[in-house]
Amino acid sequence: MGDFMVEELGEAGRTGGHVAADELKLLIERAERLEEEKKGISDDIKDVMGEAKSRGYDPKAIRKILSIRKKKKEEYQEEEAILEVYMQALGMI
Repeated sequence: MGDFMVEELGEAGRTGGHVAADELKLLIERAERLEEEKKGISDDIKDVMGEAKSRGYDPKAIRKILSIRKKKKEEYQEEEAILEVYMQALGMI
């Protein structure tokens, strides 16, 4: 089965018919480190939201603001306009 996997990799990622194990290991380890960093950052964000909540702020509203701030003003305004049209059609506003 190991040889089959090598053949499926094609030219990239192999040297002389064999997987470049050292390179593959480095790539995997790099991805693992980034996943650890991502988890750490995610935990930090949860801590910030917990602190915000303990100070009387609404974490859900803060997350919504973060989402809005990532968008271009025009993109956000267009989404809001469409949302308003849909809500009016449904009798929600």
